[in-house]
Amino acid sequence: MKYTSSISLFKSAILVFTIGCFLSCSKKSSSQGGGPGPVTPPVAVSNDMEFWLTKADQSALLAKQAVVLGFINLSNQNSTITVDTTQLFQSIDGFGYTLTGGSAQVINAALSTAQREALLKELFTTEGNGIGISYLRISIGASDLNQSVFTYDDVPAGQTDVNLEKFSLAPDKGDLIPLLKQIVAINPAIKIVATPWTAPVWMKTNNSSIGGKLKPEYYGVYANYFVKYLQAMKAEGIPIDAITPQNEPLHPGNNPSLEMSATEQATFIKNNLGPAFKAANLNTKIIIYDHNADRPDYPLAVLSDPAARQYIDGSAFHLYAGNISALSQVHTAFPDKHIYFTEQYTASTGNFGGDLSWHINNLVVGATRNWSRNVLEWNLANDPNYGPHTNGGCTTCKGALTIGSSITRNVAYYIIAHASKWVPAGSYRVESNMPNNLPNVAFVTPSGKKVLIVLNTFNTFQSFNIKFKEKAVVTGLEGGAVGTFVW
Repeated sequence: MKYTSSISLFKSAILVFTIGCFLSCSKKSSSQGGGPGPVTPPVAVSNDMEFWLTKADQSALLAKQAVVLGFINLSNQNSTITVDTTQLFQSIDGFGYTLTGGSAQVINAALSTAQREALLKELFTTEGNGIGISYLRISIGASDLNQSVFTYDDVPAGQTDVNLEKFSLAPDKGDLIPLLKQIVAINPAIKIVATPWTAPVWMKTNNSSIGGKLKPEYYGVYANYFVKYLQAMKAEGIPIDAITPQNEPLHPGNNPSLEMSATEQATFIKNNLGPAFKAANLNTKIIIYDHNADRPDYPLAVLSDPAARQYIDGSAFHLYAGNISALSQVHTAFPDKHIYFTEQYTASTGNFGGDLSWHINNLVVGATRNWSRNVLEWNLANDPNYGPHTNGGCTTCKGALTIGSSITRNVAYYIIAHASKWVPAGSYRVESNMPNNLPNVAFVTPSGKKVLIVLNTFNTFQSFNIKFKEKAVVTGLEGGAVGTFVW
């Protein structure tokens, strides 16, 4: 992790505090472009709040600011974010990434045992510079960011295995499962959602890893495939908190992939998957959809089937299309069912500042403000060539980490870290207002800490107040910067 030197950090912090206090007492609002006024700024005598900063130009990367932020009585014309912990919303399950087979492969291949242990401690604890990842997504079989396509029951062309006698986790026992065991040992409470990209091809209408549908005569067999998977992972010491029946069911062009309509998913859940889980005494959650926010009609249709709904915990979304507000549309229709955000990638063609702003605004702030219990970026790690991936898989997906001769922490690392380090599972989202150009979200943690994540979408430095219980702190952010404030 990159940190500023103590001298430069101190200078930067003093500058931020001085400018922040100066602008906060202006007779014009900084959000309206007003300049500093002649009013003497108030002085905080106690340090009540920690402030962690990432700037769009990367001159600060999750850097703790050496600045005194104290709650005082004040009156100024700044924008004010008021945090109200008496208004609780959804509980938080965690923040993290997808640990693809490719991620596990590069972490295992490129790092020594000591380097790998140090990296996993950094990722999955909050000790020292640790960022405290608390939620992972994994694939059931291969995703497109595996080196090759496989399922756990592949048989020669023309053959079937309706009794699943050849089912085996062997393809993942080289990299993914050993790494998961290390992660679970570090953080036994970590939540894992598992998702298939395809069923075994002998169950499909086109006998291909790309597209096709699940043959109706294999619905029951495929439900048993999920049961065997969950039981086998449990035997490996890896508890799976939830599954989704299909990754991106409306995108049959990926390799691997499978098309599954809302009607088909509802039928599969109510007649096969749900009853199979019940018969096997599995409490693993079933989360539907797992695709873009432009089609809320899909989860709404599945949830509208009462026979399917009884087995469903909630709906999962991506945001490659649509608006994040669609999550609230589904929540409003079925408030007893949970909302999850399970995938968004940053591209090799993107830029740090633009990606930081968009993802914080739409995901860390947007998804949680629209009832999501988690936020997951896509790939945890890949090599400097954005591999491995399948033939036809994503060639521009940029991992949170690039692992080659050294480890590079990319923008997705900091997007998630601004939440994961301070907002553990069991936290609650609480009320905070949204001034112009200052999208934000607030939480209260199980230990009672208050956490506020703020993005400045304005082009220039913006001073603002953080108000809690009738007193406020004066602070500020440069244009495009994100800050996490903890008290």
